[in-house]
Amino acid sequence: MAKIQWKGGALLAPVPPVMVSCGTMEESNIITVAWTGLINTIPPKTYISVRPSRHSYEIIKASGEFAINLTPASLVRTADFCGIYTGRKVDKFTRCALTKEPAANLACPLIAESPLALECKVTEIIPLGTHDMFLADIVGVSVDPHLLDKEGKLHIERAGLAAFAHGEYYELGKRIGTFGFSVRKKGKHPPKQKK
Repeated sequence: MAKIQWKGGALLAPVPPVMVSCGTMEESNIITVAWTGLINTIPPKTYISVRPSRHSYEIIKASGEFAINLTPASLVRTADFCGIYTGRKVDKFTRCALTKEPAANLACPLIAESPLALECKVTEIIPLGTHDMFLADIVGVSVDPHLLDKEGKLHIERAGLAAFAHGEYYELGKRIGTFGFSVRKKGKHPPKQKK
C-alpha cells in the first residue's frame, strides 16, 4: 500500500523535550523546547530553536549562553509546565521546586534534578521563520554520578529519559542495539527487518 502524502511539516519524532535554563543564579528562567539536537562532534555543537516572542529569547540573546537540561520521565510534568507558562509571570524554579545548581562554565544555573546538562555558548543566531536558531558550542557537560559505573563509563539508560512525539510524551524503553551492531554480526548485510 502506498503511503499518504502530506505537505511538508514539523513531524520528526521522537525528539527530546529538554528544559533550557538561562539567565543568572539570581534571575533565571526555564523554557522547554523540543527543537534541539547535535550538529557537530568536533568541536561539539548543538542548537535550540526559540520563538522571538518567548521570554527566554531575549535572555539568551543578551547573555550568549544557555544550558540544555535533559528531562527524565519523572520530570515530564515539570517540563510541560515550563513550556506552557511564561517566565515573565512565573518563577519556574520556585513554582516547580527545582534546585539551581551552578554551572562550571556559565553564569546561568543548571537544574540539579536533571541527570545530565549541556553547557552552551551561543556562536550564531539564525532567523528561520517562526523560530530563531541559537547555534552553540557545548563547552561543558554536567553528569549525575549515578549514571556512571565504577570505571567512569556513562550508562545513559539509568537516566530514564523522556521523548516527545507529535504532541505526546513517552518514556524511553528497552535498548535494541548499539552503534555498529549490524556489522558485528555474521554476514555482510544488515539484519532484515521483521514484518
